[in-house]
Amino acid sequence: MTTQSILKKLKSKISKNEFERYLKQLIYLDTISDKKVAIFEVPNSFIARFIKTKYSSIIADIIEDISKIRPTIKIETKNDNTKRDSIVKDEKKDELEVVENSTPLNEAFTFDTFVVGSSNEMAYTASKAVAKKPGIQYNPLFIYGDTGLGKTHLLQAIGNDALEKNKKVIYVTVEQFMNDFLFSIKKKNMEFFKDKYRNCDLLLIDDIQFLTNKESTQEEFFHTFNELHSSNKQIVLTSDKMPSEIGGIEERLKSRFEHGLKAHVVSPEINTKIAIIEKKSELNGIYFTKEIVNFIAINLDNSVREIEGVLIQINANATLLGKEITIDLVRDLLQVQVKETKENISLSKIVEMVSSELNVKPSDLRSSKRTANVVKGRRIVIYLARELTHNSMPDIAKLLGMKDHSSVSKNIAKANELKEKDENFKLIIENLKNKIINI
Repeated sequence: MTTQSILKKLKSKISKNEFERYLKQLIYLDTISDKKVAIFEVPNSFIARFIKTKYSSIIADIIEDISKIRPTIKIETKNDNTKRDSIVKDEKKDELEVVENSTPLNEAFTFDTFVVGSSNEMAYTASKAVAKKPGIQYNPLFIYGDTGLGKTHLLQAIGNDALEKNKKVIYVTVEQFMNDFLFSIKKKNMEFFKDKYRNCDLLLIDDIQFLTNKESTQEEFFHTFNELHSSNKQIVLTSDKMPSEIGGIEERLKSRFEHGLKAHVVSPEINTKIAIIEKKSELNGIYFTKEIVNFIAINLDNSVREIEGVLIQINANATLLGKEITIDLVRDLLQVQVKETKENISLSKIVEMVSSELNVKPSDLRSSKRTANVVKGRRIVIYLARELTHNSMPDIAKLLGMKDHSSVSKNIAKANELKEKDENFKLIIENLKNKIINI
């Protein structure tokens, strides 16, 4: 089994964009891996966290297909000799110690480094309340939403806050919970498992939706949940779906998930995305002009992980190649995202969104009417169509019933002029861009 054989299979299972940006950097360390633990190396801790959180299960599936044995996946960073030495030493210890260790918390995931906006304010406030009075107010706390929106950050922020107060914290992915459970059964030592998971002050479990159809593990988790809850120990769970939408989960578990507080994290609006980019760039020691920040916010999807990955990529290109961070450099690095965005946006969708935003009929935008609101809406449609699609000016002129492309060109020039002078006009365009891109 080699790095190339693993990457070849991995490439066929995930998006091209994420493979090229993150997964292709995986190096399989065959000399220190074995049948039970597959160890990989990546350039930095961000990529390590990203791959471990999102793709550990898929990588384990691939290796199981090749070797017929499912390993635990370990992701290291380059030159992380201390961690590697500890893994080698662990192999020489009693195997039951594999169960004892929980996934370490990332010290960077705190409440102070979390960017709050309307899209995540409820989840943030609830997490802070739980951290202040664990096991008392909202138990369990169930945080749900799409991948990459900050659920893991909040989960670990609760854990880091508790550790500072000398609380006993267990933070694991549901995959690790399952592995620990099955390992304990195999070694006929369930008391060790129960001692770990039922004698903590806070149990934090990521991606609970992957408990689907795991009947024996669900049974054990049910009893663990009851034991902790009855002892007023705090339970916090994350999922990509709300409890009622998770298939393959026993109703008695769902009812317990529903019993506490559910906090939904949704895609950030444009201002929150901008704030996230500014915060992440500050934490990584990167300086961006306002133009670059806005460009990144508009052309990236809503995943915080994706944003952080791009910032690291930009900084690496500037640092390693000695380049200045300019809008042209950023545009070149984001050309894949920009291309994908443009391919998925239609002229008719832009007309529909502008019509709804400005309360103008779509037919009026395609007509020769010259009322102020119609002219404004038509100008915005033209600007966004040129900015967000591959359509030529003649194509846009044809859609809007104009004589030729010269009228389109004039409207684009006027829109650019208004963006410079009229902050409200600029805000309308940026807001519409964000809405159109994120549909």
